[in-house]
Amino acid sequence: MAQSQITRGLLEKANVAQDIFKLRPDYRVLLMVVEGISPGPSDEASESLLKEAESSRREAYKAFGAKPQKTQNSLEALTRRAKNGLPRVNRLTDIYNAISIKHQIPFGGEDLDKYNGAPFLIRATGQEQFQTFSSGEPTTELTAPGEPIWCDNTGVTCRRWNWRQGPRTALSDDTTRVLFILDALEPLSNEVLLHAADELASELKKTSPEARVSQRLIGASV
Repeated sequence: MAQSQITRGLLEKANVAQDIFKLRPDYRVLLMVVEGISPGPSDEASESLLKEAESSRREAYKAFGAKPQKTQNSLEALTRRAKNGLPRVNRLTDIYNAISIKHQIPFGGEDLDKYNGAPFLIRATGQEQFQTFSSGEPTTELTAPGEPIWCDNTGVTCRRWNWRQGPRTALSDDTTRVLFILDALEPLSNEVLLHAADELASELKKTSPEARVSQRLIGASV
């Protein structure tokens, strides 16, 4: 019960700055917390989901590949890779990558045990530091002024909506509590967004029947 109250409090405190809605009034985000996940390696079920996602997006790659790719979001990067095969990471990551590709919705996944406070989305000043890796070595970047950044109380967790997630809160083979971030712009409807989240929860519960799911949809008119 106590953990559920903490989770509800975290979702209630989550915030999207008004500057984001001024930039894109159609922006919505579905925040979904899943707790009690049973960690595990890639398996037959997650392999099947990935193969289905790869098959469904190989044709889409042709049209997608003609676009500039300097700052691919998480979905674009996955769609591009589907042509030659999606990465096999672990059961959790495989499942949410497959659902992201299937529904063409960018997903982010944060390890809640490494997260500090509630998530919030703002436009950067250009002075925020982002801890990442370059050529395998830790490095610090500065955000670009005006770019949308997801943050927790420690700092930036993801740059440019969902372009690059930081390693500090990244999912691992031992992750059991996840904050999923599902971004949406028109013409994607709220119904499709919620359906994708429901399918993700359903797939996770097949291997983690006791998993607990909480969610909140945030938008300018939600």
